[in-house]
Parts: sequence; C-alpha cells; structure tokens
Amino acid sequence: MTESVLADATFSPGVAAASWEDAVRAAGRDLVSARAVGPAYVDEMVQLIDDGGPWCVIAPGIALPHARPSALVRRDAAAIVTLREPVEFGHAHNDPVRVVVALASTTQAEHIRSLAAIAVQLDRAGVVDAVAEATTRADAIAAIEGRAA
Repeated sequence: MTESVLADATFSPGVAAASWEDAVRAAGRDLVSARAVGPAYVDEMVQLIDDGGPWCVIAPGIALPHARPSALVRRDAAAIVTLREPVEFGHAHNDPVRVVVALASTTQAEHIRSLAAIAVQLDRAGVVDAVAEATTRADAIAAIEGRAA
C-alpha cells in the first residue's frame, strides 16, 4: 500500500551528486541498503532514463525514477534523497532537480497505485521546497504526505 511505502521510506538529505545519474544512483543505493531491491534494479532505473530521456522529472525540481516490477524488487519501497546542489536531468521545463524519490514496487497494480498517489502528493504547491529543506526523515515524509511532522 502506498502509505506504507512512504511510511518506511529511507531519507538521505544533502547528497552530493555531480549528475542526474549520480542522483538516481544515490536513491538506488538507499533502496539496496534497505534490502528492497537488488543492485541490478538501480542499473535498470538509470538505463530507462538513458534510453527514454528525463521522463522521471515529473514537476519542477522533482524526479521520481523507478523501473518495472520484477524479481529484482524484494518489497515495495521508496527512497527520498535531497541534493546539496540541484542537478540537470535534461528536462525542458522542470530542471534542475533538487529532490529524488525512487520507487520500487513488487506488482504492476502496486506500481501504478504508488506512482499515482506519490505524483499527486509531490505536485502540491510548496512540497518540493519543504522536502528539499527537510533535515529529518519524519519531516520529509510529512512534507510529501501534506501533514505536520
């Protein structure tokens, strides 16, 4: 369920990333460290962006990278990363990115449900700023969910 994905999300504030790939890999490392995905899932997220362009930059300042549900995903999970300095993904309107929320889902139904719910939450006014300025995991999750920490 989407709520549990965010409730258990990892949070890494102030990550140094020299490129979009570094930013995506940082979030992916958090998913791997949380034992939610295997390392090949991170490579798949990067490859999808390499192949398809900056499709994951869903709103100004925010990227939501993910790959398809597969055997590489052990459990539904999310990883929230804020960047010390914004990075360019190559998106015409929504660059630079300050917040990366990587998503991993075990089933197609959960994948669609989580993507839709998180995308709506991230599209609210002020959310990206609030997440980018968060210093704790609780603050970041509360900002995405639209509640006080």
